[in-house]
Amino acid sequence: APGVHQLASLLVELDASDEASRILCADALYQMGRVEEAHKLLLLALSGNPQRSPILARLALLQLKNGFMYDGNQLLKKVIRIGDTSCLLPIMDIFKDEDRKLMETHCHFRALTILK
Repeated sequence: APGVHQLASLLVELDASDEASRILCADALYQMGRVEEAHKLLLLALSGNPQRSPILARLALLQLKNGFMYDGNQLLKKVIRIGDTSCLLPIMDIFKDEDRKLMETHCHFRALTILK
């Protein structure tokens, strides 16, 4: 993760508008446990394009991880409204095991609540 972060940071310096580099950088920060920095970088990337599901899904996880269930739910709802949920499965590979379980459990219980 540190090497990926360095590379992604260099790519962001070369092209500050490159969304993929910012996401890669945020993922590396997350993997290194620097969640607040990852959150800030994702918010910055989101400001350029507020309808990007990959960014919204990552922010949702960070909100759930920090105990902000309502905010996490709102972000997940936005991903669903956009209609691009294909980003969720690849993102799950990036999440740490405990965070993957948190997201899966949260989504499962929310789905059950909606069905009831």
